[in-house]
Amino acid sequence: MSKLERYLSVRELSEKICEPLATEDFGMQPYVYGSPPKWHLAHTSWFFETFILKENLPDYKIFDKRFPFFFNSYYQTMGERQQRDRRGWLTRPYVDEIMAYRAHVDYHMRELISNNPSEQIRSLIEIGLHHEQQHQELLLTDIKLGLSVQPFDPVYSKTPLIPDGKAIINEEREWIEIHAGMYPIGHDGEGFAFDNEYARHQVYLNRFKIASTPVTTGEFIEFIEAGGYSDFNFWHDEGWAWVQDEKVKLPMYWKVEDSGYTHFTLAGRKPILGNEVMQHLSFYEASAFAAWKGRRLPTEFEWEVASDNFSWGSVWEWTNSAYLAYPGYKKPPGAVGEYNGKFMVNQMVLRGSSIATSPNHARKTYRNFFHAPLRWQYSGLRLASDT
Repeated sequence: MSKLERYLSVRELSEKICEPLATEDFGMQPYVYGSPPKWHLAHTSWFFETFILKENLPDYKIFDKRFPFFFNSYYQTMGERQQRDRRGWLTRPYVDEIMAYRAHVDYHMRELISNNPSEQIRSLIEIGLHHEQQHQELLLTDIKLGLSVQPFDPVYSKTPLIPDGKAIINEEREWIEIHAGMYPIGHDGEGFAFDNEYARHQVYLNRFKIASTPVTTGEFIEFIEAGGYSDFNFWHDEGWAWVQDEKVKLPMYWKVEDSGYTHFTLAGRKPILGNEVMQHLSFYEASAFAAWKGRRLPTEFEWEVASDNFSWGSVWEWTNSAYLAYPGYKKPPGAVGEYNGKFMVNQMVLRGSSIATSPNHARKTYRNFFHAPLRWQYSGLRLASDT
């Protein structure tokens, strides 16, 4: 696939994700940590316009002088922006204007890519494509979140692009033993990686065991019915305060109905069978479940070292590691340096990938990260222990 074909295929997928939406759906923002679908479509276009076209295509004119304020996300270097929790206030620009913006950017990106750009520009384009793929995952999860808070469980699609709620475990769990020793951690330099996956370095690990399969919905039902949400002994103090303050009694999207447990999916509300991979858990819930089982969460280094020994990819898996810089990490200069480095505080690392993740992001060194209470992503857990 040529660079232009790859560019166009990534851009087309973002729009394909939004095809099942009605015009009114494009402005959904039920929570501060989500964003409206039309904002995602515009922001990813702003990224290409701001970091690539403006700087590298002679005589390029920005589509609309208001758009940098509307669609900058968190780049302080690039000036003022719409407050994150107020993105859903923007009834304008209209959806058709957003699509015209995307077409404008794509037209000029075709021109730039067709003119054999420099290695530096090609590198920026690659970052832009991976950035849009990250937003495609956010698009799917934000759409699900937005629909879930509406009455009567509206259906995004009877055949969604991802098998939401259908990740089934059919194998027996085994415990994989990893011996103590020094292990290399981080990206080895082959293929694309984000800056937070560097620098590759050595880490000493004590002997540990890790489960060959992630936790299932059936196992989590046992935790619920054993009173897991009402016993402070299994929770971090901060997690217990979260349970109390938010009155959390079930995982996100779950209900208890006469027929049993159900969960909201992109294809509507479905019964829980018990052998699905557990998803949409906060770090607090994952850690509490592990404590209830007499186990723990693996560190991100343990997960990376052990990952060649088990299958992964249906859910992001919480680890017991804070999101911090690796030894030798150097934040890139300028606005691109704001992409990862400034978030290295008060967040926990997730490893693997999910059913909503772009396939080329599913590598064992990829470091996803979120705040401990957040659970709208496809996040689950795998158990580990010291013996």
